[in-house]
Amino acid sequence: MTLLITVFAAIICTVKWYNRKDDTMLLGTLCFMYWGASLMWLVDAIFEYVELQAEYFAPAPVDMLNDAFLGLSVVALGLIVWLIILLVKDPKGSVRAALTKKRQ
Repeated sequence: MTLLITVFAAIICTVKWYNRKDDTMLLGTLCFMYWGASLMWLVDAIFEYVELQAEYFAPAPVDMLNDAFLGLSVVALGLIVWLIILLVKDPKGSVRAALTKKRQ
């Protein structure tokens, strides 16, 4: 489940990155994070398959639910890290303008 969720997030992010008009939102960073997580979960799935063999394809419902929560947590954490990077780099200057705006 974790692999499936992160691959879907990576694909969606890559499609948005590919259809961008400019790179001010730093979508490439988000794509790299999601593709890296997908690669990590793929390696994990391969090693788990080697260990469990046929049992790998019949997980318990509780294990699937835990994996789904983990996958959603990874996607949410990736979004949080991306937002922090976006706020720190401030490519459009919005944060700087809001902080230096004079009060009336």
